[in-house]
Amino acid sequence: MTTEIWHNPRCSKSRAAKAALDEAGVSYTERRYLDDPPTAEELDEVLTRIGADPWDVARLNEPIAKELDLKNLERDRARWIEVMVANPVLIQRPIVLTGDGKAVVARDPESVRRALDSA
Repeated sequence: MTTEIWHNPRCSKSRAAKAALDEAGVSYTERRYLDDPPTAEELDEVLTRIGADPWDVARLNEPIAKELDLKNLERDRARWIEVMVANPVLIQRPIVLTGDGKAVVARDPESVRRALDSA
C-alpha cells in the first residue's frame, strides 16, 4: 500500500500538505476527492484508520452543511457517511493515508510529518 492524499487543489491546506509530502520525498498518489468521491466503504475505512467518527471530520461551515442542518443530524455513523459521500465537500481535507495503514487529517505540515514518521 502506498501513501495517498485526498485533497482539493483549490485549498491552501491541501496544497501545503502536498508540498510537505514532496519536500519529504514521499512517493504518493493524489486523489481529488471532489472529482473522485470515496464510496461509503472507503470513507468508513478511512475514518476507522483516523480513529474518528464522520462528524469529527465534517466541514460544518459549508453551505450544504447548513442547508442539511448537519449540526443537528442524529449521530448515526452510517447516515453521516452516506451524507458525506453524497456531498464530498463536507469531508475535511486534506487526508493523508500512509502505507502502513494509518491516516490523518493533515491540516498543517506537522500533521503530515507525524503521519510520515509513523509510516
